[in-house]
Amino acid sequence: MPNTESLKDTIARALPYYDAEIVPALRREERVLVAAHGNSIRGIIKHLSNIGDNEIVGVEIPTGQPLVYELNDDLTVRDSYYLSERAA
Repeated sequence: MPNTESLKDTIARALPYYDAEIVPALRREERVLVAAHGNSIRGIIKHLSNIGDNEIVGVEIPTGQPLVYELNDDLTVRDSYYLSERAA
């Protein structure tokens, strides 16, 4: 069997990074740009949007389309949208 990483494995690797690096930057009110492979982004989206295990597999994440998350002070999601949806 080839060496692979499941979504569960990816989440187990990505979320500690999110908590250790991204959350502190957000608490300092910095803007954060995350660029990553599809499953890493999928894991963070699953976490932020509170998407269940069965539902996340059906979530399509387009390549090269920035997804914006606006967060409340407690880092819960206030809004999320693809930048192309709000472009003037």
